[in-house]
Amino acid sequence: MQISDFDYFLPEHLIAQFPPAERGASRLMHVAATGAAHGWFRELPGLLRAGDVLVFNDTKVIKARLFGHKASGGAIEVLVERVLDTRNALAHVRASKAPKPGTRLVFDGFEAEMVERQGDLFLLRFLGERSVLERLEEAGRLPLPPYITHTPDDEDARRYQTVYARDPGAVAAPTAGLHFTEALLDEIRALGVQTHFLTLHVGAGTFQPVRVDDIAQHVMHHERYSIPAATIEAIRAAKASGGRVIAVGTTSLRALEAASQEVLLGQPEGDTDIFITPGYRFRVVDRLITNFHLPKSTLLMLVSAFIGLDAMRAAYAEAVAREYRFFSYGDAMLLERAG
Repeated sequence: MQISDFDYFLPEHLIAQFPPAERGASRLMHVAATGAAHGWFRELPGLLRAGDVLVFNDTKVIKARLFGHKASGGAIEVLVERVLDTRNALAHVRASKAPKPGTRLVFDGFEAEMVERQGDLFLLRFLGERSVLERLEEAGRLPLPPYITHTPDDEDARRYQTVYARDPGAVAAPTAGLHFTEALLDEIRALGVQTHFLTLHVGAGTFQPVRVDDIAQHVMHHERYSIPAATIEAIRAAKASGGRVIAVGTTSLRALEAASQEVLLGQPEGDTDIFITPGYRFRVVDRLITNFHLPKSTLLMLVSAFIGLDAMRAAYAEAVAREYRFFSYGDAMLLERAG
């Protein structure tokens, strides 16, 4: 398939620059085999039933962007891609000249050393007594997506984070989860719907454009995931009893499908570079809650695989016509799997 198969026209004013005034006050498009229906995210419980299992990604966004300079001079911008341990992290580094091994990078109150290149990333060792996560919390900036143009503020620090975020490590939010409030989660659980969690630390690669015409030639980025035993058992029980597994976000779906490659959830922890495109056979997920995705993106390809390419095109055309809000701070979709 060609990258042009996944393009669509999006007026710039439909890109949501800010979250809705209240968390969860978003629109919801429900896409089923019979077509699309339109409502509000707060009406989601009416589309669920007892025995369903909702699977959320509980990763927490870190303040992954740092600004500083080389010890020898020259401004640098760092975007931490993955925290490896208390002292080391893999990062993107933007500078007039790429730092060489041994180069000291100076930030507000601390330094890091560039250890080595690993492909497009730089291995950085943070110096001093504080951990990488502590340094980022003190001096870092929230890494809002490139299509959000304002400087992150305190409201972004609160709203670009799910209410159930627990495990720090993501450089982008699992945005389908931004619509859920504690009250909505309580309402869902009262219906007999189970809520379970996994962790996939979303990397900056989620915004990486596809630069090849033939999508089969695209190389996916790696992300680390972990699925607790309780989540695995709930999914197996739901499958055995006819319940539906509903992934909240493409990151939850990617983790579940990556874990299913050998047997049902046979790999509960690991790295994944799974690339889901039309023709993929889904093994675990029956429904998907997701936001609207960028043209020509790997996530739009995933959606096309889930509901069908023609259904994706029709749904997105309708969303544009009805002026839904797009991307991270935008509105949501509930998708029923084709076939």
